[in-house]
Amino acid sequence: MYYKRDLEEKVERYLDSPEIIAIFGPRQVGKTTLLKEFYNRVENAIFMTFEDIELKVLFEEDIKSFIQLYIEPYDHIFIDEFQYASMGGKHLKYIYDTTSKKIFISGSSAMELSVNAIRYLAGRIFVFNLYSFSFGEFLRIKDANLYQIYKDANINTSKIIINQINHYMQEYMIYGGYPRVVLSKDIEEKKEVLKNLLSIYLLRDIKDIAKIADESKMYKLLKVLSLQIGNVIVYNEISTTTQLNSAKLKDYISILQKAFLIKEVRPFFTNKRLEIVKNPEIFFLDFGLRNVVINNFSNLDNRVDSGAMLENFVLRELVEQELKYYRTKNGA
Repeated sequence: MYYKRDLEEKVERYLDSPEIIAIFGPRQVGKTTLLKEFYNRVENAIFMTFEDIELKVLFEEDIKSFIQLYIEPYDHIFIDEFQYASMGGKHLKYIYDTTSKKIFISGSSAMELSVNAIRYLAGRIFVFNLYSFSFGEFLRIKDANLYQIYKDANINTSKIIINQINHYMQEYMIYGGYPRVVLSKDIEEKKEVLKNLLSIYLLRDIKDIAKIADESKMYKLLKVLSLQIGNVIVYNEISTTTQLNSAKLKDYISILQKAFLIKEVRPFFTNKRLEIVKNPEIFFLDFGLRNVVINNFSNLDNRVDSGAMLENFVLRELVEQELKYYRTKNGA
């Protein structure tokens, strides 16, 4: 079953434009499903995935034959799991420059796509990020009627409605918005799905793509960051705890951000140079993954980190905005 995503409306504006449409995001958030939704809306289209090794090898080693077989006969080209192709950006640029087809790609890692694709495709591509469900998307699945009220909620909304919304907000902030988790039938299944998402899809992907030999340090770093959401990072303290030197620590944090697990928020300064060198705050893009790392699925009323989680909730709802944090000279 397809559940409408808010990103649809943004992508729809560019369906008739010549630029390539790229949808990035972590595994299991619905990129393939969204791509197929657009595929079903257009005519004379082909849907491919570079998990198909033969297809990927042909793309990499004989781009002209690939174009003749899979590009020229169609008007709309959809390529899923694009990050698996080496020289993907260079060959995609060749297709774009030599044909007049509308191309859609998706990929589960900004690490590979940003390096191998984007640098070749300047001026030829629109990039969109798809995350796990936002709270609005989550609520629309759980209770469509309540979602409509939530959209128009204001200071005069009744406490009864607010309590109903808060009930779902609690669930969202404990188990997150990954589609498979949201649709799980009970709490134990949600927890099991989250464990698998973290260990099988996300950490393994990060280890393979970033060529990390010791994933235990990456996991330890993730746990430290999970316990510090909303706090300014102190690199020396984290280095001591994780046994990562400063350069490696910053590299790992960058990898976690490109893998759509965390988001850095830089401080606000009128002097833009200071924004770059000052330490960031770290937030998580999905509550369920954050909570499974620290193995804490308690209700907000029973947690010491509820304030930080509420701050993280606001961050998650505003994730596509340009966000900064502000702190006074006295540290407030």
